[in-house]
Amino acid sequence: MPSFGGPQGRSERAKGRTGRATSLDVARRAGVSQSAVSRVFTEGASASAAMSKRVQKAAKEIGYRPNVLARSLITGRSRMVALVVAYLDNQFYPDALERFSKAFQEKGYHILVFLTPNGTDQQAQAVVDELLDYQVDGIVTASVSLSENLTRRCRESGIPMLLFNRNQGEEGPPSVTSDNVDGARKVGKFLVQAGYRRIAHVSGWQGSSTGRERERGIRQGLAECGMQLVGCLDGMYDRQTAMQATRRMCGPDGCKPDALFVGNDHMAFAVLDVLRHELSLRVPEDIAVVGYDDVQAASWPSYDLTTFSQPVERMVETTVGELIKRIKDPDLPRRQVRLVGELKVRGTTRRVGEA
Repeated sequence: MPSFGGPQGRSERAKGRTGRATSLDVARRAGVSQSAVSRVFTEGASASAAMSKRVQKAAKEIGYRPNVLARSLITGRSRMVALVVAYLDNQFYPDALERFSKAFQEKGYHILVFLTPNGTDQQAQAVVDELLDYQVDGIVTASVSLSENLTRRCRESGIPMLLFNRNQGEEGPPSVTSDNVDGARKVGKFLVQAGYRRIAHVSGWQGSSTGRERERGIRQGLAECGMQLVGCLDGMYDRQTAMQATRRMCGPDGCKPDALFVGNDHMAFAVLDVLRHELSLRVPEDIAVVGYDDVQAASWPSYDLTTFSQPVERMVETTVGELIKRIKDPDLPRRQVRLVGELKVRGTTRRVGEA
């Protein structure tokens, strides 16, 4: 039978009562104080390399894991970040979500994901109420509209918030986006240079900054070439709505464009399906299509979509860095970051000089 006389025996008794090893068990096994164990497992605390190695060895031997929730009560930090997402149908967001999870984990944080529709303030407020209950250290909103009232609530609660792929202007919360106006402007100039003359736009939701900015950009690019859109309909970032917009503009009674700029790739895939399989139009021989985002499926042979590529990796890295800075210093000034992307020319358009 095992002996329970020494420190290891006392540890076994303690673990046996609770079913889980405690920091006191680790301290006894390593022959150190309980506060020394706490320092080893607290980021930024002072502990020598020898002490850290000794404590971690003891913890591994008895299966100890620090209690993150208990520590958060002491430090006032949960080491959790809330990520609020409008919808995951758009392939851009699952990719960004995976990148956020990895990036925050590397910084010692975990994410809680909340889904909310692009809808009323009441719907958004219900989500904000819930995430505030979790006492998260920071909030990232990905394409979610929050009113100034809800923004103020987060600020009054001392929780820094940052907008990803959306902004509310210079007076709004800090944000990280691609330069939507510049990107769409480059799309417009490219289409003209490639020989297209009747260019239409299936825009993103006009209730969003991305939808408005990309429409403004395509109009600017065309205007610089002495041209304008022959048609523009709001696709609402919705597959069915984008399909209906395509039928209206490209059908028998439509404006008959020879090129369509679509507000994101998710809608562009729907547009291609209608053009090819309902209207029997050849892409790009009869009509060209350009998307925005450059999600993984855009490069697949079935779509081979010309699209403006958002620098998603840099956008995520910048968002994580900016939020953590604000967690550590809530008084930092607001900053609106716009990162430059690039046009990826593929098979749904002619190339410049091929006209």
